Order: sequence, then structure tokens, then C-alpha cells
Amino acid sequence: MRDHPLATDAVLALGALVAMVVGSFADPHGEHGPTFGTRTPEPFSLVLMVLGAGALVLRRRRPRLVLAVAIGLSLLELTTGEPRAPVAMCTVIALYTVASRTDRPTTWKLGLLTMAGLTGVAMLSGPLPWYAQENLGIFAWTGMAAAAGDAVRSRRAFIDAIQERAERAERTREEEARRRVAEERLRIARDLHDVVAHHIALVNVQAGVAAHVMDKRPDQAKEALAHVRDASRSALNELRATVGLLRQSGDPEAPTEPAPGLAVLDDLVDTFRHAGLPVKVMVQLGPAAAVPLPAAVDLAAYRVIQEALTNVRKHAGPGAGAEVSVVRVGGSVEVTVLDDGGSSPDPAPEPAPEPRDPGGGHGLLGMRERAVALGGSCFAGPRFGGGYRVHAILPVG
Repeated sequence: MRDHPLATDAVLALGALVAMVVGSFADPHGEHGPTFGTRTPEPFSLVLMVLGAGALVLRRRRPRLVLAVAIGLSLLELTTGEPRAPVAMCTVIALYTVASRTDRPTTWKLGLLTMAGLTGVAMLSGPLPWYAQENLGIFAWTGMAAAAGDAVRSRRAFIDAIQERAERAERTREEEARRRVAEERLRIARDLHDVVAHHIALVNVQAGVAAHVMDKRPDQAKEALAHVRDASRSALNELRATVGLLRQSGDPEAPTEPAPGLAVLDDLVDTFRHAGLPVKVMVQLGPAAAVPLPAAVDLAAYRVIQEALTNVRKHAGPGAGAEVSVVRVGGSVEVTVLDDGGSSPDPAPEPAPEPRDPGGGHGLLGMRERAVALGGSCFAGPRFGGGYRVHAILPVG
């Protein structure tokens, strides 16, 4: 029926024609109730019934036109037919079609006009009294057709809304899954960048020192190579842990080591001091120091300090020094990393530092993303008088 709507409507029209023709032979005013075969319809009435049924074939393609044709044929039958034939059945079917395929205001507007028009003409024309059951029947059938069509339309709209809501929920779930995957990829990329940038920068510095003093001070060269070995081992261990986690299928096992945080800040600072970068550290968490910071805030503070010191070692001038402060201010932790840009000669010259770009670089972007993810902020830029400043505000809540 859905694949061949025109054929379906043709079958419906044929059934309506048969019902109208059969009904036109019945007399509702028999001595003992309605009787069949006691009256015969006029030829003109048969023509009107055939035309009305033929119009129903196009009821879904041109519903309003079919309704207008059916109303016109019904009015002709009501004013000329004697006895009357049930041509109004075409109007009932056409009105139902219009009601099921339009909105509610249109349905009731057309329905009331059709009910009032046909019923009024039926009451005012013909030999029957205005209160005859045939006249009231026209009013009842057209009213039921409009109500049934409106109910069917409402049910279809309800089902469509449920299907659309289900499809939207499915799209939302897929978008949420894609968003979480993107966030996880970004987090992994951020962690890998922090690990690789920090350790590789230290390896580069210590290797340069070892190459510079290899001939004149072999003991210092051995110490620098030992730091290279330690830094490379740490980088390999962290990379192995991260890559191993990504290769696991199913739910990954819980990590056996805690995530880095301010508790191991001294170890981090020592690696930079061994690389020749003087670092001063001040941590003041106040009375709340007894309560550990949330893991996300602790890790973000550690990574911001690590990335900022790595940038100082890579980009600051010879003899540069750095200052790190972690202070609890109200409901936030403020992390500040300062460097003086380099002011004293370095006994072990290194390649010229790379210029820092305040607006670019994955490291600066990663620091800002970590702070914003916690509802905080991060600023990085040159200091007045030389040097660089990184300031991050991390809400504890």
C-alpha cells in the first residue's frame, strides 16, 4: 500500500462507489425501519456517485481540490436528488484526507465550513423536515471525519517526533563519543609533549656540555653523560608506559605509580639544576597544605612548571636563572615561573637560544589548555626589563 498509493486509493474509491450505490437502493423510512430494494436512484445521482468516487483516486495528490469537488457534487445531490443518494460519503472521505495531511487550524476551519454548509443545505432543501435523521447524519459523519483525520495526523506527528528524538539522541551519543576521543587524544598528546620536550631538552643541554669539556675536563664530561643517561632513561620509561597503555585492549590496568605532582617537584627542579639552570623554589599552600590538592590540579601545576622551566632552559640566554612559586590564594593555586633572560656569562657555551614566540608553540598551548580545563587561566609573556613570565591560576574546586 505504501509502494503503490495510487492503486490503494483506486481500490478505496471503488469500495466507496459500491457502498454508495448499494446504499442508494435502501429506504430509511420503511414501515418497520430501513428496507432495501424499495427505491431506485436517479441516473443523475449515479453519475454524481461515479464522479465523486473517481475524484477520490487523487485524494492524496490533491486533497483540497478533491474535497472541493466532493462538496460540489454533494451539494448538487442534496438540491436535485429525489430520493437522495449518499454522495456525501465522498465528502466524508475527502475531509478525512485533508484533516490527516494538514495542520489543526486548517482542519477545523475546513471541517466547520463543510459541516455547516452541507447540513444547512440538507435542512433547507427537499421534502424532509430539518430535523430528519438524514440531515443530522451528514453533520455527524463530516464531524467524525474531521476529528478522525486530526487524530491520525497528531499520532503521526507524535511518532515522527519520537523517531526524530531517538535519532538526535543517537547523533548526540556519537558526537559525545567523538568529543571524548578527541579530548583523550589531546590529553595524551599534551602529556607526550611534556615528557619528550623536558627530557630531550635536558639531553641536548648535557650532551652539548659533554662535547664542550670532553678534552679539558673529562670528569665533568662523564657527569654530564651520566645526566644524559638518566634523562634518556626517564624519557624512555614514561614513553613506554604511555605507549603500553595505548596498546592495551579493553579496560587498561590501573597505573602502578602515582601521577607526578608537587610532591616530586624537588626531583624535577634537581634535573634542571644538574643541567646548569639555577632554580629557586617557593611553595606556600598555607593551612590547607595538610589537605592534598585534587589530582588534576596537582598534575596541572607540575606540568606547567615542567614546561615553563623547559622553555627557560631551551630559549633563555646564557647564565639565565629561574624562580618558581606555588601559592595558595583563596580557592585557587597560583603557579608562577620567572626567568631573568640571562645576564651572566656561561663557562660552557651552548648554541644560540631559539627566540620564544608568546603566541605559538605546543608547550604554551598545552599549559593554557590544562588551566582552562580546570576552569582557570594561564598567561605567558615577556617581563619588563627582560626575561619571561608564566603565571597560571588553577581553581582547587
